[in-house]
Amino acid sequence: MSDLPRMFPPWLDRIQIKYFNPVIKPLAGRVPGLAKIEHRGRTSGRTYETIVTAYRKGDQVAIVLGHGKTDWVKNVLAANEADLRMSRETVHLVNPRIEPNGDGVVALPGMARKQARNVAVFVADVAS
Repeated sequence: MSDLPRMFPPWLDRIQIKYFNPVIKPLAGRVPGLAKIEHRGRTSGRTYETIVTAYRKGDQVAIVLGHGKTDWVKNVLAANEADLRMSRETVHLVNPRIEPNGDGVVALPGMARKQARNVAVFVADVAS
């Protein structure tokens, strides 16, 4: 599934996708910290919404990749864009990239940066 370090085991991913995500999906984009990233499938072209924990500082958005390089990450990197709904606002993301760890990512708050020091971080710029 992923060629990046992971914080969570695969069995927890399956539980989260099946049980947890459907419960919190209505809150994503409205509750601070929870966001929905809308992306297109690499081969199908189908639109998907994935729940993430996103941080924004200025024109940069960061998402800690605790589950590794999942399908949504691959889709956004392939398309080079996505839309993110967070804090009741939708922003268009461009220039997506993966940083090997959270040490130098300015969009991450201090505690998240510390937690992500051994985990990759998805970073993108907010289009103006």
